[in-house]
Amino acid sequence: MPPRIKTEIINQFKKIAGPENLLTRKEAMEDYARDEGPAPAQLPEAVVKVADTQEISALLKLANRKKFPVVARGGGTGVTGGAIPPAGGVVISLERMGEIAEIDEDNLMAVVQPGIILQDFQQAVEERGLFYPPDPNSLDSCTLGGNLAEDAGGPRAVKYGVTRDYITGVEAVLPSGEIIEYGGKLVKNVTGYNLLHLLIGSEGTLGIVTRITLRLLAKPKFRVDLLVPFPSIQAAVECVAEILLRHLTPTVIELMDKKCISISREVLEGAVGDPEAGAHLLIEVDGDDEAEVEKRYQRIGEICLNGGAKDVMVADTVSYQDKIWETRRKMRDSLKAVSPTKSSQDIVVPRMKISPLLAGIDKIAETSGLEIVCYGHAGDGNIHVNFLKRELSDGVWEKALKNATVKVFSLAVKLGGTISGEHGIGLTKRNYLTMALKPAAIEAMRRIKETLDPNAILNPGKIFPPS
Repeated sequence: MPPRIKTEIINQFKKIAGPENLLTRKEAMEDYARDEGPAPAQLPEAVVKVADTQEISALLKLANRKKFPVVARGGGTGVTGGAIPPAGGVVISLERMGEIAEIDEDNLMAVVQPGIILQDFQQAVEERGLFYPPDPNSLDSCTLGGNLAEDAGGPRAVKYGVTRDYITGVEAVLPSGEIIEYGGKLVKNVTGYNLLHLLIGSEGTLGIVTRITLRLLAKPKFRVDLLVPFPSIQAAVECVAEILLRHLTPTVIELMDKKCISISREVLEGAVGDPEAGAHLLIEVDGDDEAEVEKRYQRIGEICLNGGAKDVMVADTVSYQDKIWETRRKMRDSLKAVSPTKSSQDIVVPRMKISPLLAGIDKIAETSGLEIVCYGHAGDGNIHVNFLKRELSDGVWEKALKNATVKVFSLAVKLGGTISGEHGIGLTKRNYLTMALKPAAIEAMRRIKETLDPNAILNPGKIFPPS
């Protein structure tokens, strides 16, 4: 495609953010051309590392005048191509906007810039006895701005919810360059349309958030993890249903199939789990009353043993908890170690439909000839379905993957679910959107995008199938 960023525009970038915060050399921009997913890298024509709201506003106003595309980027840890600039243009990097402006202990609120790394923020609030629950697996490198854009979840969502449940206010720059503010340190707010929920999960297509106000909780005093091997996925899923129906409120219920544990033990030193088990549940219980926490995890353990669990391993020390969670959090890396080419889909179904979902995926694996490995958040119905290429030829892989992906998405929708639980649509799923949403819903979303961004400046080509 012809370049859209002319010399005169580059000079404007230098005036707005300073020449030291502008990248135009190919080698310097390569890290901004990709994310953690399978979408091919696409180089931008420039990268601007912004410092504040006013710089972003100026850049978007310039983009509207000169008609070049803009993509905002946080940590680049997404997996659906949301931060990739397929139309060239400029990447606005938020890496310099990583400050915690305030931790308000009296109101249990915090105000942050979008470039703050999630783990750094969590550590800062926990030092004050506070707690920010959302915990996607990329927490050591993802940013809160990116979490907002994707409405990120994580293992603790079963008890605590997802990112949208903790955002109470934003400052944002619209695609036009206009600056808006909505909400604040408020527990209640029904003033007009909820602009927070319009921006949250919009994948950077409707605005660039520059300040976020977040709700905090008191940090739980006690935590226990259980690692529970089962003879089959079916037995594990039935116990998940029983635990939830008993209202025992676990913090986490993670599911890992047999292949997950086998591959992890193959490539990850210190990986835990029984290689002979058909599936494992990782269950966490937390709270402020030690006796109550112990009572709940013992009842959960009894349910698991009565449901056929081979054992219930209790991790009440930090070192053992870290071992278990390293196995779970590095699952994606372990799979990539044995199959550098892989595709992962994060489908979601009603929690009681996980069993037929996984049974159906087993049949798809048999008929497609693909190795399919599943793990994910059994407590909220969000399963990560991983297709491994291994030694397959490119031609066989591409054809089989396309067919199997359609079948998996169709199965999820048939069971009352949808095609993404926490990773968004981005580039890689946009052609499947019509499988999950009716035309009227997609058209309503297009109209919102066209109203706020009539020149298609901000993150174009994402979410919607090409016209």
